[in-house]
Amino acid sequence: MGWIYFFGIVVTIIGLGAFFGAPYVPTRRKDLRSMFDELYPLDKSDVVLDFGSGDGLVLREVSRRKAKAIGYEINPVFWFISKVWSWGDSRVDARLCNGWLIPFPDSITMVYAFAVQRDGKRLVKKIQKETNRLKRPLVVICYGSPLPGIEPRRVYEAYSMYEFQPLHLK
Repeated sequence: MGWIYFFGIVVTIIGLGAFFGAPYVPTRRKDLRSMFDELYPLDKSDVVLDFGSGDGLVLREVSRRKAKAIGYEINPVFWFISKVWSWGDSRVDARLCNGWLIPFPDSITMVYAFAVQRDGKRLVKKIQKETNRLKRPLVVICYGSPLPGIEPRRVYEAYSMYEFQPLHLK
């Protein structure tokens, strides 16, 4: 009977995460590695923010390439899985938080996000706001839906790469 309650809680948490954040769609490791090889090769000076880091696959791949990875995840189940799978890796920082409500770390050089059409405009607005705050360009790579109203600099399979420039607002 305890397993039924546990399963019910897990399903509820995943459902709430999908309602408040993007649905969980696992990235294939092979596709992710190809993307970083072809679209945005990382070096040790990069700091990547995975906006909606799920089980932490992107975080671990970034670390494998000797760059620093920061993950924002709203779902406590996926955050916990990410923490366990990256245990002891000093280049991975998985954070349980609502990324829509907190600023990006000042040190980031790239943002990775699974983009769903439902949240595209909101994501563009958030990234532009953070680019303006940081006062420097940000590279953004989206998997899935392209961002609305912005032409990608490059496309590789299902990945679109953008460069956001700070806007000088008065």
